[in-house]
Amino acid sequence: MDETSTVKTVLITGCSSGIGHCLAHGLRAAGYRVFATARKIDDVTKLKNLGFDAFLLDLASSDSIQAAISKVFQKTDSLYALINNGAYGQAGALEDISREVLEKQFQTNVFGWHELTNLVLPSMKERNLGRIVYISSVLGFVAMPFRGPYVASKFAIEGLVDTLRLELKKTRIKLCIVQPGPIESKFRQNAFLAFKENVDVSNSDYKKEYKAMIERLNSDKNVQFTLAPESVLRCVLHALGSKVPKNHYRVTFPTKLFAFLCRILPSSWMDNILSRAEDGDKD
Repeated sequence: MDETSTVKTVLITGCSSGIGHCLAHGLRAAGYRVFATARKIDDVTKLKNLGFDAFLLDLASSDSIQAAISKVFQKTDSLYALINNGAYGQAGALEDISREVLEKQFQTNVFGWHELTNLVLPSMKERNLGRIVYISSVLGFVAMPFRGPYVASKFAIEGLVDTLRLELKKTRIKLCIVQPGPIESKFRQNAFLAFKENVDVSNSDYKKEYKAMIERLNSDKNVQFTLAPESVLRCVLHALGSKVPKNHYRVTFPTKLFAFLCRILPSSWMDNILSRAEDGDKD
């Protein structure tokens, strides 16, 4: 680790499974003190049984965020890093997504991250030191059909982070965006649950498309180019430990490919490619 030999503390959201769970284990193994959070009490208990300092943190609830931060700062007065990871994907055609459902997506994926970031920044600014890592997605810079709420939330995050980086340019606080493509996790299963709860398939013009989408979300088979969450861990370790971290870390072949294509192809060509692309969600 950089800059000092003292143990650095890291707060991670969404540690119940997938990327967050991998980050918690990997960063602890690398010598960081990890504060692991999850939105369900059963998952918090499991994390505590694994030896983590674990807290309940539901990103959709300001009260929950405030309570978790209070507990963290009771344990440490020098939080080194925040990793904004906890999120979910709301699937469905935008015509079938109500304002309420879109607000729910943003409550967790955007507003919760923003509030949490603002709560840790004063301590980091006081010490003029810190790292904030955002686990975004390939869908943070390209759109795909029937993923509109999730796409919009990730585009919003990328805009917020890029702006905040400029505002903090005179400090030693570094902000990094990690943009995974398909990663082994429970992301599709959770997306299916949100879809069932919030989309009325019977009254939709997209019944045929939904049939294929539901099969994909319920499939146990990984899409092509899927990587293990350790691929994200490697990027996060660099983001936390390097004196000069990258602004953007692109993980998996689809993410790198689409980033390249966006630079060289007209938007109409990208529309044709993306409308036929396979699942590119981040986890």
